[in-house]
Amino acid sequence: MPGAIRAIVFDLGGVLVDWNPRHLYRKLFDDRQAMEDFLGRICTPAWHGETDRGRPMAEGVRLLVAEHPEMAPFIEAYEARWPEMFKGAIEGTVAIVRELKAAGYPLYALTNFPADKFDEFETSFDFVRAFDGILVSGRERLIKPDPRIYRLMLERFGLKAEETLFIDDMPANVDAARDIGLHATHFQSPDQLRGALDRQGLWQRTES
Repeated sequence: MPGAIRAIVFDLGGVLVDWNPRHLYRKLFDDRQAMEDFLGRICTPAWHGETDRGRPMAEGVRLLVAEHPEMAPFIEAYEARWPEMFKGAIEGTVAIVRELKAAGYPLYALTNFPADKFDEFETSFDFVRAFDGILVSGRERLIKPDPRIYRLMLERFGLKAEETLFIDDMPANVDAARDIGLHATHFQSPDQLRGALDRQGLWQRTES
């Protein structure tokens, strides 16, 4: 592994930014179990996944309100109060990005993210400017862990799988990256990631 990595690809949510619908819905539900029931039965990860795959969020909200009209205010808040789902940047990982950038590594992002919300995200978090390229699932209508989105990333940014390290907080996404030949690290915390990068000798960029 040392000396093999020439480019690094980061996931965003859960790695560089703390995104969780609960940051919003704790404000809207007095009862924790009711909140968990709502997020597990109505605004589910599978439903949100369709926005990551390219369905406009407004359309997804409209369809869900038609199905659960009694929960309309809560469903509509998913779009109207979207920014409140972000607690902030994960500063320890942002520091790692800046150090890798200073060491000369090309940096990229591969994120499952709604297309119609990404412009707003970019203006809210300045660490995004560190990336040489970003592939957004909603714009491509492909989502991790579909192997096609990893291949698209490699092609678009001119990367070689065997020279690229991918970092993600979801084990399924990490496994999919490894399956097509990428080096991959399962992110659990900034300290854990820093230790993994230390072991790989990544602070001094390998010469081309």
